[in-house]
Amino acid sequence: MKKKLPRFRTENEEREFWSKTDSSDYVDWETAESVVLPQLKPSQKTISLRLPAMMLAEIKRLANKRDVPYQSLMKMFLAERLERELRGSRSGGR
Repeated sequence: MKKKLPRFRTENEEREFWSKTDSSDYVDWETAESVVLPQLKPSQKTISLRLPAMMLAEIKRLANKRDVPYQSLMKMFLAERLERELRGSRSGGR
């Protein structure tokens, strides 16, 4: 029998709860259904990143060539590389 979920007063309270709790105590993942939330935007975090001037200039040049903002191009590059790295680590090699 699964535990009953507590009521949360705030999103932060819920976030704190789930950061320390095993969800399988509350959710039967064998019978859970997948849900698509098309309107949900992933949370983003602003970072500061130091790049060599020439690297940034090349990124901006490529972005201009593709007609996209250079920050968007950088996110695309990072997402592609992350996917490749994660796929490689799951298969046990590179």
